Amino acid sequence: MMYIIGILISCFFILILMLLFQQAKNRNSNELYKDRYVDAGKPTGKHKVNLYEQFVKPLLDRFFAFCGLVVLSPIFLLVCIAIYVSDPGPIFFCQKRVCKNKEFFMLHKFRSMKMCTPHDIPTHLLENPEQYITTVGKFLRKTSLDELPQIWDIFVGNMSIIGPRPALWNQYDLIDERDKYGANDVKPGLTGWAQINGRDELEIVTKAKLDGDYTRHISFVFDVKCFFGTISSVLKHEGVVEGGTGELKKGEGEKE
Repeated sequence: MMYIIGILISCFFILILMLLFQQAKNRNSNELYKDRYVDAGKPTGKHKVNLYEQFVKPLLDRFFAFCGLVVLSPIFLLVCIAIYVSDPGPIFFCQKRVCKNKEFFMLHKFRSMKMCTPHDIPTHLLENPEQYITTVGKFLRKTSLDELPQIWDIFVGNMSIIGPRPALWNQYDLIDERDKYGANDVKPGLTGWAQINGRDELEIVTKAKLDGDYTRHISFVFDVKCFFGTISSVLKHEGVVEGGTGELKKGEGEKE
């Protein structure tokens, strides 16, 4: 038993050092300060924060994120090794996303695409995007394991376990639609109500409305419902569209 605990502790500290190093690199980047929204940091006033959201939810997020980092640290490190062996290069893919009140943060994912992939071109606009996804990346995407590093984003307070998925900084249509429902006034989540009701297949208007429904009814029971609904969706691979987001028929998608 002590041997297992020792392995977990070692893996945990190695993982934390890797993530802190990546975090430091992100902070030294000027990306977070470019193209900032004029009303960033200002809530729309359309969302009323309840006691659960203000006090209980943040504690649960950080507690479960910490537990996840500890327990899953060996898997994290195995995935890191597999990514590097499959295609040497950075382990993490970091991308500017929209946080609470339209502030920016750098979201973390496991890199699933080859280093030779053309930069600044959305996956769905690439010719034959499958050719750019690594063998390990295909598995990570299929199982949603590429999203695991976002547990760190939850732990440091940029995200929540449950909430609207963080929009790309230039998904203006989605961000504007969410403003109508006050959905930009809450922390983005690892998964949410929209993710178990269509995920990548949803149009912008539908996705924003579902995000608004969640924002209006935030509660412990609703979060539990979204959590277990996500497990079911992942196991069934529901709503996943490779190489695109479904919502971006006229905008830019995400490369990873």
